[in-house]
Order: sequence, then structure tokens, then C-alpha cells
Amino acid sequence: MNIGDVSYAHTDLALESVGESGGTDLSEETRGGCVISRLFIRGKKGEEMYGKPRGRYVTVSCGRMWEFDDERADEVSDVLAAELRRMTRDICGRALDRDFGVLVAGLGNDEITADAIGPGTVRRLEVTRHLRTYLPDAYEQIGVCAISALSPGVLGQTGIETVELVRGAAENAKPDIIIAIDALAARSVTRLASTVQLSDNGINPGSGIGNNRRAICRDTVGVPVLALGVPTVVDSATLVYDALSRAGVGKVSRELREVLEEGREFFVSPKESDVIAKKVSALLARAIGQAFTLK
Repeated sequence: MNIGDVSYAHTDLALESVGESGGTDLSEETRGGCVISRLFIRGKKGEEMYGKPRGRYVTVSCGRMWEFDDERADEVSDVLAAELRRMTRDICGRALDRDFGVLVAGLGNDEITADAIGPGTVRRLEVTRHLRTYLPDAYEQIGVCAISALSPGVLGQTGIETVELVRGAAENAKPDIIIAIDALAARSVTRLASTVQLSDNGINPGSGIGNNRRAICRDTVGVPVLALGVPTVVDSATLVYDALSRAGVGKVSRELREVLEEGREFFVSPKESDVIAKKVSALLARAIGQAFTLK
């Protein structure tokens, strides 16, 4: 059996699904010391080519986030905030103002370090929606959008599908957009906590570890969804697959295939996972706050 007969290279990053030749659907620019890649997947043909749902994907490659000093964190936060504003306006087709509502959903399991970025971001976020009702004068002076947030946990903790909790919150808060934050899986270890992906087609909670839940998207929650993800893990089968490919191994034995299959159940994260979760969560919360502060 040839190693290429079965793909063990799993990734949630659309950019890693693009071949070396790129294509007309991919463009890049450099700003604030970050490489910003924009991929537009169009129609069924595009979905088959890239192995991802159709939509717009923006990938911000910024370097190891857990090593940022305050100055670098400011630069990257500015870049992310600008991309969030741009995509929000494109998705919603309207300008941001004091009546614009944002619901931030921090997906993931706060008890698992590599999956704690979503809840960690919500915990550090400054919410403002309640001020519009209880302190309207202060709300006007602050000059922000109406931001609300929740951490819905995971199915094993609540017994409720994440999409049901997010939809219920959206029905009550009536936001113009939902920002869904989740940890992702990458193909390359160099992408871990060094890349942020934004997409306009929603998100499948748990997809990074092969535990897909019902999608959180416009069709399921009734509100446009902007997905914001950071890769924190690589599955071990992908690591082995890449090593074999680079070594020029064309065929694999039955024993090696069994190792690769078992590797689909194991995930690798950097030894700095606890620091990464805190640093990335703080950076994303900062960027979201900037994005929805009115200029």
C-alpha cells in the first residue's frame, strides 16, 4: 500500500490545504509584521479542491504568540482587530455603531489546557451589552458596540449541544453577529499558537480532535457567524505521516498502518500549553475589544 493512498494529514487550517502553486483564489499581504493570507473557496468545485467548506478564510501568521512582549502583542492585536472589523462589515453589510450587537461564544473545555482558548478569551473579555440598559449614559461615553459573551462548555459537561446553547443566547441577546472562538488542529507544528484563522462560514465544535458536533453557523443559529480559531494541537498520525513523506517513504507495512490509525486518537501540543492558553486568550480578547470599539 502506498502512503498516499490514505491521507493522515489532518488540519483545520484552510491555508494548509492549499498546494504549493497556490492559485487565483489565494492572495497575501504583509502588515504589522504578520503575513495575512486570504483564501476564497467558491462552490462545490472549490470545496473538493481544498477539502473545506466554501467561504472566505483569512489566516494571520504572526509567530509564536506565547513569546510576544507587550509591543509585539500590540502590533498583532491591531492586525487582528482590523481583520475582525473588515470581515464583520462584509458579513453583516453594515457599519459598526452603538446599536451593533456582538455575541462572543468561547467554545471548548476549560478543563483541558489545549482546548481552553475559547473560555479563556471570554473570561478576559470586557462585555458591554448590559451597560446599554442599566448605565446608558456611561455606555454612550465609552463608545463601543454591545458585546455579550458566553462559554457554553462541551456536551459531556452540560448534556446540551453547544449549538443549542448558542442559539438560545442569540435569540435573547439578538446580536448582529456571533464570534465563535475555538482551538484548532494543524498539520504543521510550526503553526501551533503562531497562526489565527478567521472564516465566515461558521464552525464545528470539537472538529480539531475529530469529535465533530453540530455546526454553529447562520443556518443553525439564525445569525451570521465569524469563526476565530488558533491551532493548539497536531494529531500524532499527522506527525508520523509528514515525517515519512519527507523521508521519501512510498509504501507502508501493515504494522505501520496500524500505528498511523492509532495515531488518529492521540494529539500533541507544545510543552508550553498552559502559557499558550493564557497568552492567546488575552491576545484574542484584546483584539475583539479593539475591533468593536468605535473610532
